[in-house]
Amino acid sequence: MNEILSRYCPRVDFESYEDFFENYRCNVPENFNSAFDVVDEWARIAPDKPALLWTDDSGEMKQYSFGDIKRLSDKAANVLLSLGITKGDVVMLILKQRPEVWTMMTALEKIGAVCIPGTYQLTQKDLVYRCNIAEVKMLIAVDDEVLLSTISQSLPESTTVQHKAIVGSTIPAGFIDLRKAIEEAPENFVPPKDGTKLREPMLVYFSSGTTGMPKMVLHDHSLPLGHIVTAKYWHCVEDGRVHFTQTDSGWAKFAWGKIYGQWICGAVIGAYDTEKFTPEGLLGALQRLRPFSFCAPATIYRFLIKEDLAGYDFSFIKHASVAGEPLSPEVYHQIAEKTGMEIREGFGQSETSVMAACFTWLPVKPGSMGKPAPIFGLDLLDDKGAPCDDGMVGNISITAAGEPAEFLEKTSRKVLSKAEFAENTINSPSPFASSASLRLCEKSFNGIPGLFRCYWKDDGTTRASWFGGAYRTGDMAWRDADGYYWFVGRNDDVIKCSGYRIGPFEVESALMEHPAVLECAVTAVPDPMRGQVVKATIVLARGYESSEGSQAFIKELQNHVKRVTAPYKYPRIVEFVDELPKTTSGKIQRNVIRQRDAKE
Repeated sequence: MNEILSRYCPRVDFESYEDFFENYRCNVPENFNSAFDVVDEWARIAPDKPALLWTDDSGEMKQYSFGDIKRLSDKAANVLLSLGITKGDVVMLILKQRPEVWTMMTALEKIGAVCIPGTYQLTQKDLVYRCNIAEVKMLIAVDDEVLLSTISQSLPESTTVQHKAIVGSTIPAGFIDLRKAIEEAPENFVPPKDGTKLREPMLVYFSSGTTGMPKMVLHDHSLPLGHIVTAKYWHCVEDGRVHFTQTDSGWAKFAWGKIYGQWICGAVIGAYDTEKFTPEGLLGALQRLRPFSFCAPATIYRFLIKEDLAGYDFSFIKHASVAGEPLSPEVYHQIAEKTGMEIREGFGQSETSVMAACFTWLPVKPGSMGKPAPIFGLDLLDDKGAPCDDGMVGNISITAAGEPAEFLEKTSRKVLSKAEFAENTINSPSPFASSASLRLCEKSFNGIPGLFRCYWKDDGTTRASWFGGAYRTGDMAWRDADGYYWFVGRNDDVIKCSGYRIGPFEVESALMEHPAVLECAVTAVPDPMRGQVVKATIVLARGYESSEGSQAFIKELQNHVKRVTAPYKYPRIVEFVDELPKTTSGKIQRNVIRQRDAKE
């Protein structure tokens, strides 16, 4: 049995989903810190054990052991301490998938500093806002030309940033050469005497909503333990085997699939450090990394089915999964036919570990996110907070987010004793110590590993989403008679047309069955008679571009939707575009389409 995993999970193997759901438990030590308790422990037990297998667009390959990660993170921690970065200080990383991502995230955890991962596509406005509201003390980035220009323009307005470091060969004046600094730093690292506590801040993700400025999702040191379920029972990683999740390090999917749960399980992280996604580049990386398990956003699978896959070997991939947004049944079936991969969908947020998934014991229902993960007490709630019956659309909610006593009364999934749920007071002199939103969650937080603490510095949003003992995700779904959950859309994505509630995903799934459609996004457009009508924004597949202006072709697509799903759901407005707006993690930004339409 895996020596690290068994320390936190008294039982690892289960006979069925029901057995897993009822009996999975996770022991959460009061002072758990994954940098020491996972990375350094693997380095002690098996220093040569592979931890990271890295490749890039040039085909270069590098491998790092847990001994390497420990040594490099110790040196990096010494660099940080020498600059005055200490417990509670906030450091932003914009490192794509350079090996330094893993080194620096581990080093920051060792000294108790707070990590904010960022995407390389941030604008000047984005950077200034993030640095100032989070009180970022140090910014570390890759030497990307556009990114360096953006950082230089943002620094005069980013008043809290004291140190800047670059990973790469182009080091602007006034910036630290991080690789050189780590190379020259001493290897002997002495952990700070005050250490870290489980409930102290560790990681912040900026999660963009459809309105207002991005929210700061605050996680503590229990997050890695929450991702055991993500890695072991959904990704199905195996000790010593390569797991490859394709995502940028600036997104929460990185925490889901490229560091925490995978390393607890002893898996090797597969990393493809690409400057720009192309299907050909990804396919080449897959052949080099040869992962045992693979996870990607739905967008990547949609692109892959349009490629000639006949010359590629996929036999080494034993488990495939998808998250970020739903995968249409049409794409599921085409991937299965062309590659042999059976894709298992999962659902969660930046705020959580995996909340629902088509876990390994469950038959796949294409288009469904599967069944609830244990511990969370997942349910669908209506507008009044009452549980929804099967077939009714409700807000996906974690009902076990309240007081420990309430949690133990409401669910039979045993996690921790009340004593283990006891809250820790945050005494460190950091920006977090005076956060009212943090204190708000201290009162109601029951210590479920994998659940965020609060929206930092945003008491209103925290109160609006997390109250009455439940955290409401804002994502809508319905449950079938077998207990499977089916995603409908964000509560502000659901279209209300002539009294009907229409989920974007079901219309998108219908359109994706037409061979002319490469990608699509379905949104609402205001209508004086119907309230709202359905609009489809479509990227056409190769060979169909000439049909774009044809009214007969538009009618064909509309009739196709009427045949595949209910007639009232067909798109009354159809627009063709070259590409859809997306985050760098591949998630379609329907809110951007709505905002564009509102300006026209």
